[in-house]
Amino acid sequence: MSHAAGATPDGPVPEASAPPRADEPGSAHDPTVVGRRRKPRARHRAGRPLWQELAAVVLVALLVAFLVKTFVVGVYYIPSGSMEDTLRIGDRVAVDKVSYRFHDIRRGDVVVFDGADSFTPEGDVAPAPTGLGPRLVRGLASLVGLAPPNETDFVKRVIGTPGDRVACCDPQGRVTVNGVPLDEPYVHPGDAPSTTEFDVVVPEGRLWVMGDHRSSSADSRAHLGDPGGGMVPEDRVIGRVRAVLWPFSHWSGVGP
Repeated sequence: MSHAAGATPDGPVPEASAPPRADEPGSAHDPTVVGRRRKPRARHRAGRPLWQELAAVVLVALLVAFLVKTFVVGVYYIPSGSMEDTLRIGDRVAVDKVSYRFHDIRRGDVVVFDGADSFTPEGDVAPAPTGLGPRLVRGLASLVGLAPPNETDFVKRVIGTPGDRVACCDPQGRVTVNGVPLDEPYVHPGDAPSTTEFDVVVPEGRLWVMGDHRSSSADSRAHLGDPGGGMVPEDRVIGRVRAVLWPFSHWSGVGP
């Protein structure tokens, strides 16, 4: 049988080919086709809430501040006038807790020390605050020198170191160390070097300390009759006062 032009042979007529689906191999959207891969959409990873981030930062900052205060430098509040005019009531001072690990305590240094058993009998010490709240508040305040010092913490100037003979007074009314009169420009204006007479030899491992405001300082002189004779154990020294940090109007270094 003859076929008309353009006619197809007898038999099933092939179906028209449909365009490939988007997910079929070979399609323009097939992720396996090189050069046509579409970048997968980045999945959003939900972060922690902002308050958790801030809490973590605050906790880390407090931990660092605590470690620095404990082992490196502390900020202390001056509650009395016994060291005027070098240190005044309300001053915040920086106390170096590191340097005495590398050299001995020196005459003329202004130090903070724990006076338990030398300046304050153990039974006279006020109990520490109880309860988490008061202890936390005091701890945070002490980090920046806003809390008063502990009942047994004192700040004085070292006048005699182990082996020194410290006496008062020579004919000119001066304190002497090993027979040599001290030049004490730091003594409060109008004060005598001492109105209490004494003549002591500082034992090994001990210090003789005095306040700069001699007429208003209960220092080694006031504890001559106590156990230890007013001498402060060297291992009770917390650190050396290096500078007045606050108020800015009184900012200064502190040294011999």
